[in-house]
Amino acid sequence: MDPPDDDIQFDFFDEELPTADAAPRERGRVPRMGRKPRGPAGEGRPVKPLVRLLLLVGSVIFLVLVFSLLIASCAGESKHDLYGNYMDKVTTVANQSTTDGENTVKALTTPGLGAAAIVKKLQQIAAQEQQNISSAQGLNPPGKLRGEHLDLIEALQLRVSGVDGLAKALQKTVGSKVKASAAAVDLSQQAYRLLASDVVWEDLFQGPSQTVLDQEGVHGVTVPQSRFLAAPDDVITAHAMAQILQRISNASGSTPPAGLHGTNISTVAALPNGQGGTSEVLTEGQLNTVTTSSSLVFQVTIHNGGISQEVQVPVTLTINRPSAQGGPIVKTEKVQLIDPGTDQSVLFSDLGQVPFASQTKVIVDVAKVPGETNLTNNHAEYNVIFSLPS
Repeated sequence: MDPPDDDIQFDFFDEELPTADAAPRERGRVPRMGRKPRGPAGEGRPVKPLVRLLLLVGSVIFLVLVFSLLIASCAGESKHDLYGNYMDKVTTVANQSTTDGENTVKALTTPGLGAAAIVKKLQQIAAQEQQNISSAQGLNPPGKLRGEHLDLIEALQLRVSGVDGLAKALQKTVGSKVKASAAAVDLSQQAYRLLASDVVWEDLFQGPSQTVLDQEGVHGVTVPQSRFLAAPDDVITAHAMAQILQRISNASGSTPPAGLHGTNISTVAALPNGQGGTSEVLTEGQLNTVTTSSSLVFQVTIHNGGISQEVQVPVTLTINRPSAQGGPIVKTEKVQLIDPGTDQSVLFSDLGQVPFASQTKVIVDVAKVPGETNLTNNHAEYNVIFSLPS
């Protein structure tokens, strides 16, 4: 047998096995599910963080605007309250001062009051008006109304000095032989202070204060009016004061004043459209057609046929109406003051529902004044039919 051939070689592998120093083969990566592959190195940064930043900035700006509006709204309400509270307190003072003015005229025009009694009433009114000054001085006006507030106080001070001056001037006539003409001039000068107070209130306080409210954007707040003399001509002129002095000197309690006294009805007119509209003068002894409306007013004019001034003269208007409709309509007004030989009128409004389409009567009565003896011309009756406007 032949010996084994030691040169036999087994070439099972055509390639050599890799050695440790050989570079490993590159393996392919399997992309992970749910994630996008990153872009190449040259692309921009992600968009989402920038959007979030913009939203955050927008939210901050929005909140700032909302808070700004809220603060502005609160500031507006505070301003409204500030001016409103001040004007409410001023209104209290204004109303009391207006009442003092009415009482001043009433003291000068009350029948039967002598000089001493009028002086006492005027002194009381001056003391009350001084309290109004103290109340006004205790108010704390908004900063932009401080100047106007000082003018308000000045108006009140003029009223105190005017009423006190009237009392002192009238006191001089008690038990003295002062000339009536000189006393009338003195009284007139004091009364003009009261008129001046109304001008100061209206022109230096009321008007300018309203301008400030408009400039500040404050709406719904009213600047109060206060008028001390509703009818200045009745008391401020020397002639008016002379008439007042003459009447006062004739006042002697229950004793009728000397001389001729009395008033009479001059005219009665219907004003369908209120004061300032066309009038329909009524005539006694015939049927009068009166056009009615919600603004219907009756105007009664009386004449002083005596030789002395008359004051506080009651005038009554009666419109007959069936009881089923509420009964008669009765209204009473007063003629504050009427000098001898002159006419004065009173107006009757808010008459309610007058009877329609049936004849009725309108009756006017003027009260007797002290010393009056002839009353035949103090009463008048008119046959009337009320009709609606055509």
